[in-house]
Parts: sequence; structure tokens; C-alpha cells
Amino acid sequence: MVTIIIIAVVVLLVLWIISAQRKLVNAEELTKNAMSQIGVQQNSRWDALTGLVELLKSYNEHEYQTLKGVIAARAGINSNSTADEAQAQEDLITNVMSRISLVAEQYPNLKADSMYIKTMDSVNTYENQVRMSRMVYNDSVTRYNRLIRQIPDSIVASIFHFTEKQYLKENAAKADMPSLKI
Repeated sequence: MVTIIIIAVVVLLVLWIISAQRKLVNAEELTKNAMSQIGVQQNSRWDALTGLVELLKSYNEHEYQTLKGVIAARAGINSNSTADEAQAQEDLITNVMSRISLVAEQYPNLKADSMYIKTMDSVNTYENQVRMSRMVYNDSVTRYNRLIRQIPDSIVASIFHFTEKQYLKENAAKADMPSLKI
């Protein structure tokens, strides 16, 4: 009788560990998926910015060359990227967007160009999509971090080496960034 009770307790314990581990893996995968979505949206923004930089070529060759170098230095964001890596890419994008805005202010014909206007609309659309993806990522991180910190799941999390994820922080420079709208 005692043996049956011990076996039942061990089976229940194993089932609970498996269940907790699966829940943790699911939460971790959701955070990876959310980070991957940020990368997809950032790539779209980079593509639109590349188009804007090409438009600059006929207006300001030096700025064109500088921005082409910055764009060439970009790094892709994927599901295994960290919050710091995603933030570094956001900082690069902000730098490029600010410089394009400054050049556009110097050349009113550029601001009036229909291709410039259309591409800026795309950049703004992608910016909003990235903002939403960042919110989804931070929500996923909240759920994941809560799981790995709360007992009893924290026990399984420590056994299987689940570690806390970092949040994406709001970029204070974006609040001061000049408007790119015409």
C-alpha cells in the first residue's frame, strides 16, 4: 500500500514537472516570436529608409554616402535577439530618420517629391507596427518573467535554467525626434 502511494506521488510529481516545463517553454517561445516580429517590422522600415536614402543621392551626395554606410552596418533582429540588440537597431533607425529629416528641411523640392511623401507614409506605417510589436513583446516578457519567478513554477524554471528576459525600453530620444510628416 505504501509503495502504491509513493509511486502515485512520484508520478504526480513527474507529471507536474512536465506540465510546468511545457508552460515555461510555451511562454518563452511567445517572447521569441514577439522579438522576431519586431525584426520583421524593422526590416520593412530599413527597406523604406533605403529608398529614402536613394532619393537623397541627387540632393546631397555626402549625406547619401554617410547614410548608406549606416544602413550597411545594420544587423538583423531575430527570435534569439536580446532587447539590447533590438534597441541598438532602433537607435540606428532613429539616427537615419533624423538625418533624412534634416536633409529634407534643406531641400524643399525633396519634401515635395511624391516618392518621398509616399515612402515617408510607409516609414510611419512601419513605425506604428514596430510600436505594436514592442508592446506585444513586453507583454510576453511580463507573462514569461512572472512564470519563472512564481512558486511552484520557479522551481522547475531553475531546474531547466529558464532565465529572466529583459524588457524593451521606450526610447526617450524618440519623444524629441522631429516630425517626419510633411
